Amino acid sequence: MSGYRIAVIIEEIGQSYQSAILDGISSAAVEFGLNVLAFTSFSGDMNNARHDIGEFNIFSLPDFNDFDGAILLTNTIYYKPVGNIILERIKKAGIPAVSIDKDVPSFYYIGIDNKTAMRKITEHMINIHGFRRFAYISGPPGNTESSDRLAGFSTVLEENRLTLTEDAIYYGDFRAPTGKLAVEHFLDTLPELPEAIICANDVMAASAITTLASHGYNVPDDIAVTGFDNTYNSHNYQVELTSVERPLGLSGRLACKMLYNHLRGLSQERSVILNMSTCFTESCGCGHNALSDLSELKKLNYRNYSNFESIQTYMSVLNRISTQLLACNTFDEYIATLKRTAIEIHPDEFYFCLCDNWNSEEAVESPTNTEKTAEKVPITYTDEVIVNIAYVNGEFIDCGKIRAKDIIPPDIKTDDKGKLYFVTPIHFGERCLGYMVIRSTKLALQNIMFQSFCISISNSLENIRKLMCLEYAVDRLGKLYTLDTFSGVYNRNGFVLETSALYEKCTENHLDIMLMFIDLDGLKEINDTYGHNTGDQAICHIANVLRESCSNEVFCRFGGDEFIVFGADYNKEDANKLTKKINANIEKINKSGVNPFALSVSTGFIIATPKEGKDIFYFVTEADKQMYKEKKKKKLSRNPKE
Repeated sequence: MSGYRIAVIIEEIGQSYQSAILDGISSAAVEFGLNVLAFTSFSGDMNNARHDIGEFNIFSLPDFNDFDGAILLTNTIYYKPVGNIILERIKKAGIPAVSIDKDVPSFYYIGIDNKTAMRKITEHMINIHGFRRFAYISGPPGNTESSDRLAGFSTVLEENRLTLTEDAIYYGDFRAPTGKLAVEHFLDTLPELPEAIICANDVMAASAITTLASHGYNVPDDIAVTGFDNTYNSHNYQVELTSVERPLGLSGRLACKMLYNHLRGLSQERSVILNMSTCFTESCGCGHNALSDLSELKKLNYRNYSNFESIQTYMSVLNRISTQLLACNTFDEYIATLKRTAIEIHPDEFYFCLCDNWNSEEAVESPTNTEKTAEKVPITYTDEVIVNIAYVNGEFIDCGKIRAKDIIPPDIKTDDKGKLYFVTPIHFGERCLGYMVIRSTKLALQNIMFQSFCISISNSLENIRKLMCLEYAVDRLGKLYTLDTFSGVYNRNGFVLETSALYEKCTENHLDIMLMFIDLDGLKEINDTYGHNTGDQAICHIANVLRESCSNEVFCRFGGDEFIVFGADYNKEDANKLTKKINANIEKINKSGVNPFALSVSTGFIIATPKEGKDIFYFVTEADKQMYKEKKKKKLSRNPKE
């Protein structure tokens, strides 16, 4: 990949704040010739800790030593320890980094004066509208932006000698559901309805307005609501929201420019504080409804219809992809289906990379596993990953394995610079399966549809993995049913299954069969003299002899120190040759000196034409009789007086 390589760490790209910054990064990547890989996760809103572990794992994928710089939105990562680990890894790599909205020592910083911005909003509500009863919807307590905005709000209240009870502050996570929960909390716990609700961002404010309306309250007549970031208008509500206008797209562009300047050795300030402006409109009682203009209303209706049509189209595609992937029964079928359907989201590039152990049927222990996980599963990326799909500008390319740290196959050459890739995890719960890399100039990937696509891919792949594991389990059970676990050759069940078709064919076509019975000589004496372990070894020697001696025959351990051999379309000459071969292979073992005793067997066979009504074990009995005659001869030759 040519050009500077920049890593972006960001979470919840479907939120308006993150999306606006990514738009700025995307346009600046083209402007400055940067290739940007945005490592992103969707976590926190699933209410599933194991799912979040799998999502957060994507941030462990990049080796920052292989990047020229990084742009960080660690304030979007709700679980603080994950963000701290990322910061330490980047510091250790020694690459330049820009942190947006969180001032990190030794990094470049782009932000706004959150306290001053929130002061202006709060002072306006008190001095212009005369409000005295407030409630506040905050972001997470540990988030720098959230803390600064709350501090600005609280300071103005103190200066005006206004108090706020603990129940009048609701700590959320900057997501829409928080606005709903906060309003319901205020309505249930506050003795008197607040005159105004101040929100730490527009998304929570929008949800708060909707929830108030569902309870019969009008904004701003019954209660005023304010937001922050001025992303609310994109939601197209009729009530215009009083908010703080901040240049989020410019933040993304400046982050790219700061890295570009640093890499080219240009001097610049370490931090940039962007200007913001307050927008006092309808939701606090100021301004007018812009939608009273008929032409504006028509534009809004058209924009909403276009968005709705686009969503409907892509949701239909995603639903089709999901159902087709879930219908797959094999991995090859899954990959073929994903190749066919993934191109429907119009990627310019698409890479589907799986860990070496993604289909492991057994748990793989990891030193980073915690006792909180339900089972020990692989939760880290393997050193190498398999690129099962590489789709580049309309072509599928075979790539095989690559180093996980490369992220994208290094052998793929493109002349373009200024690309923005989204790198997302493939996982099920905390089980790490791999990752996807997508670049698209036709579809905005930072939306809820992309999240649905990622979840669908992960869930359907896990379905295939479980089907494969089920096949493994069935195969193991089959082996346990048919194999003698001690010697590794067939047991009686396996012998019957393997010979049934051959036996039936010989019966129908009146072909002769051979049944040979083999018995290890002197096992009791071996056990008594050398121990049972040595006796067990002798039994295994016989099993190995049969492996070496038999070709088209079927054999098994019949029980204890007894073995049987079956041959179809056989004659006496064939049986004698097999007997000699068995004895010759036994003699090889004896000459090797591997045993403290001489290995010996007694054999007996019968050649017969099977008839209807006689099963194979009838001939086993007859062969056993022949074997016993040979064994008796051996005893008489050793002890002629018996």
